[in-house]
Amino acid sequence: MTLYPNCKINIGLNVVEKRPDGYHNIETLFYPIHGLKDRLTIERDDESADGISLTTTNIAIDCADENNLIVRCYRRMKSLFPQIGAVRAVLEKNIPFGAGLGGGSSDAAHTVVALNSLFDLHLSRRQLADIVKHLGADCPFFVYNTPCLAYGIGDNLHPVDFSLSCKRLIMIKPPVGVSTKEAYAGLTPSHRHLISRETLSGWHSYTNDFEQSVFARLPLLAKVKDCLLKAGAEYAAMSGSGSTVFGIFESDADSGADTYLRMFDEDFASMVIFNDTL
Repeated sequence: MTLYPNCKINIGLNVVEKRPDGYHNIETLFYPIHGLKDRLTIERDDESADGISLTTTNIAIDCADENNLIVRCYRRMKSLFPQIGAVRAVLEKNIPFGAGLGGGSSDAAHTVVALNSLFDLHLSRRQLADIVKHLGADCPFFVYNTPCLAYGIGDNLHPVDFSLSCKRLIMIKPPVGVSTKEAYAGLTPSHRHLISRETLSGWHSYTNDFEQSVFARLPLLAKVKDCLLKAGAEYAAMSGSGSTVFGIFESDADSGADTYLRMFDEDFASMVIFNDTL
């Protein structure tokens, strides 16, 4: 079977506090983006006794197959459900990694969905989300794949009635990476609750706490955000801990905004630009 793992953006990201276990409690609004997606084909391999074979194409992934979230997800599912047999997986990677878009987490979530179907496990979405949350904090979101307020480490999800339908989205991934560990090391938790159902109508005012420290280290990202706002975005922010920066435009906004961004500075020539109507 073939699935299309999509990416997400964070509209606001408030780091509330550091937890005793070393992780952080956050608040964010996850929003699924279906226009930018990987292509994942998983099939039963009845000729093999056990295991998973993974082939990747398009964007090269800088990790060994054993560390790939698809393989790790299969191993976890196999340990829980020994009746799962061998599979062949082919991943066409289109979502940049290390971009704050959750591409790897989406691949993992779609893997459990595929295995659930291929081997007739009859697991609920809640059960699938519980399985993948051990692989990444935002993995459960992609099981539900609907706008959600997220709390805790990002795995405590609350679906919300929120839509950016007909808005225009421009996402820009500069040729730089951001270490999540370094991003956390550079910020001070707010110790305030800022993102909730009660404040959702004011989403335009949401901010990403990572921006202050990440922009200080990588001023190019601050320039990208500034350019998006100058190009007419009603909202612009970094997604997750970066390095993708996105802008949300009104539906009647000039569709050539990405062209403007390319012309603004020669640095933009080496960036990945995604422009689509939501």
